[in-house]
Amino acid sequence: MWPGRAVWAQDAAPRFPSRAVRLVVPYSVGIGPDVVARSVAEQLAQQWQQAVWVDNKPGASGIVAFSDVRRTPADGHTLFLADTATLAVNPLLHASLPYDAQRDLVPLTLLFRATFLLWTGGSNRWRTLVDLQDAARREPGRVSYGTLGNGHASHVAVESFARAADLRFLHVPFKDAGSLFTSVASGDVDFTAFGMNSVAGLFQAGRLRPLAVAARRRLASHPDIPTLPEAGGPAVEMHPWAAIVALAGTPQPVLEQLQHDLTTAMTHPEVLARSSQAGFEITPSTPQGLRARVEADVALVRPLLAEGRIARL
Repeated sequence: MWPGRAVWAQDAAPRFPSRAVRLVVPYSVGIGPDVVARSVAEQLAQQWQQAVWVDNKPGASGIVAFSDVRRTPADGHTLFLADTATLAVNPLLHASLPYDAQRDLVPLTLLFRATFLLWTGGSNRWRTLVDLQDAARREPGRVSYGTLGNGHASHVAVESFARAADLRFLHVPFKDAGSLFTSVASGDVDFTAFGMNSVAGLFQAGRLRPLAVAARRRLASHPDIPTLPEAGGPAVEMHPWAAIVALAGTPQPVLEQLQHDLTTAMTHPEVLARSSQAGFEITPSTPQGLRARVEADVALVRPLLAEGRIARL
């Protein structure tokens, strides 16, 4: 499902990087994926003795960001932080995209995985997950949840939960995380699914309240928060992930250097420590491992589309 790899003569490859490298991140500044991306960028800059800058372009489940990336030269100097939306969901969702994930992208490595929790406003009338589920059963389609767009990991996560619980919710997409969290905290939207790291400040201030952790085990850092089954919900796991990809056509020697250098940067003690503190598990992989992750997500999303839980565009 990915483009074949061209063969390049090693002695023909120019020194890489020969100028500043841009890592495009389709998320707002300061939330989890951006924190990890900046940590890795710092380590790459030290390795290469070359500037590596993070360019944030949130919105439209990564479509805006990658539409910009694909217009740049395929020489490794522009990288993209991709996720399940970019690589697995958008191609299933959209009749027409300004990019083709199979044709335009080359997998480098998985970057991290996180764990989602279900969050509601601190003053929300529902005190437990059972309360929320009961309300949704009484009035299907009335209980609302916010995400970062159609097909975003938060959208797939909530609809996977809804499908397993045989519930229907009202989807409210947002362009950026700040407005999403504000709307949930104020009660304009009933709940959302996000990692602890992204909402830590609002959680500590009491403006957002966790209902459950979507994982097999409770979070070691917050052992008082129940898992979904413990809270009365289905045994659904929500582990969003991110990866780093390059543009198809990037010379093979550059791809091999990128794969090596990214793994070195990702496994640096400082990156591991900062990522763990932010609630992420660093998961370096081979390009083949990234392909397998994408294929698994495609299999997860197809039933959601078939049942109309996620709308084709």
